[in-house]
Amino acid sequence: MPKMNVEKKEKKAEKRKKQKQQQHVAQKGELESETEPKKKKQNLQAPKEEEELTAEERRKLERKLKKERKKKEKQLMREAGISTKKAEPQKPSGSERALAYLTSWSETPEEWKFQKTRQTWLLLHMYDKEKVPDKYFTILLDYLQGLQGSARDITVQKAEAFMKELDGSEVEDPKLLEKCERIRQVLQLLS
Repeated sequence: MPKMNVEKKEKKAEKRKKQKQQQHVAQKGELESETEPKKKKQNLQAPKEEEELTAEERRKLERKLKKERKKKEKQLMREAGISTKKAEPQKPSGSERALAYLTSWSETPEEWKFQKTRQTWLLLHMYDKEKVPDKYFTILLDYLQGLQGSARDITVQKAEAFMKELDGSEVEDPKLLEKCERIRQVLQLLS
């Protein structure tokens, strides 16, 4: 008796496997073209076969068919010359983030939160007028008054080193003069 049960189970498994293959072929025919009468016949048989599939098998088959449809759509888009890649939204640059951080510090101090990376960026680029415009530099000077610890000491050391370097050179470049003026302001504030 147990031998008959095993045989029945094997037959059922084979039958299910054949039905899956037939259903797959039928639904694949839907993707390509529904104009051929042979494929229409297969599509009519699909609902009967679906009833005999387990829920898990149906779900797997649906996923597979969805994947095939998407692949086909992408191929058609490529053939039509339409880009299939999605454009990623632009992330704000480091300078934009740092300047927004500084603005937040001055305008909404209750919502402002300290961020070391933003402060570091500001300290590295504060002498460059293109990266930190004058409007933000005045806010930055107020921000620097509250600078503490090693960040304050290092900022003063770097500013003094820049001043010595600029005093040694006698170039009359307007950018260097602007940088020199900013360095003097920082030194006056922090010393």
